[in-house]
Amino acid sequence: MLALDDLLKNPFETFRIADELRKELVGDTVTYVVNRNINFTDICINNCKFCSFRNRKKYLLTLEEIKKKVEEAVKFGCTELCIQGGLLPHADVEFYVSILQAVRDVDKKIHIHAFSPMEVVHAARNSGMDIEDVLKIFRQEGLGSMPGTAAEILDDKIRSHICPKKLKTAEWVRVIKTAHRTGIPTTATIMYGHMESWNERINHILLIKKIQQETGGITEMIPLPFMHKNNELGRQYKGSSGFEDLLMIAISRILLYPDIKNIQASWVKMGPKLAQAALHVGANDLGGTLMEENISKSAGATSGEFMPPDELRELIKITGRVPKQRDTLYNILD
Repeated sequence: MLALDDLLKNPFETFRIADELRKELVGDTVTYVVNRNINFTDICINNCKFCSFRNRKKYLLTLEEIKKKVEEAVKFGCTELCIQGGLLPHADVEFYVSILQAVRDVDKKIHIHAFSPMEVVHAARNSGMDIEDVLKIFRQEGLGSMPGTAAEILDDKIRSHICPKKLKTAEWVRVIKTAHRTGIPTTATIMYGHMESWNERINHILLIKKIQQETGGITEMIPLPFMHKNNELGRQYKGSSGFEDLLMIAISRILLYPDIKNIQASWVKMGPKLAQAALHVGANDLGGTLMEENISKSAGATSGEFMPPDELRELIKITGRVPKQRDTLYNILD
């Protein structure tokens, strides 16, 4: 296998290797999940410079409004609810539990994929509780898995510039490892294309690999290109190129081999056509139907908020791959 420098200098060879490793690990199956996104509030006490979502409308969904969205998701056939929001000043464990209970009042079975590591830390601080105790309560109340968001770049020098109030790298790692130990699997993410270097990206990916080797609790890696519109960071950095997006998919596949089997190409952030190309450079998953998506949209994403299952399947078939519906934990449902 090529050295890291060669991976960057010989991108087409990198693409070829990544595609071979993808085929070895997961074959020609490309998965997707039928899910609904619920962003319950845009009110947030943080000041992340890359955020275009915070405090734009200053809305907060009521529990009844959340229940209505859950009902719509169940009726549509969703197997997953992805629930995240801004950091309300006084949101404590009881607040987050009320959201979980609202979901369970509507449906006992739908998988709840919710609350970033930052939200977990926020709830723990406001309740004066330990992170592990908070996670145990969330799991008991129905939390099935967590998004590994709030990672951005896992380098505190970078974080001090782009998200100074957010949890530090060690805190993020602690929450993720504790979640895995508590029986809550997570995804992993990286947000790239701003002030970070390739070295910092690679260090981030290798840290994810180390966590996975210790816990085995990461279901997928999702490289997320920085969306530069309507935020402070975007005044200075205009994001990545499409070629760079493909290279991030490929390098994630190679560096995480064989520990993380699933590399997701976000059709929302990359756009459908680039996401299709990503399926030939290491990606094997296109994410979810979403039904609604507010965070990327507010930062300038133009690929829409909803892609029906039939369109996702067709998107995959056109690339010569085999579409399969999955659940959150990558059990095939077809």
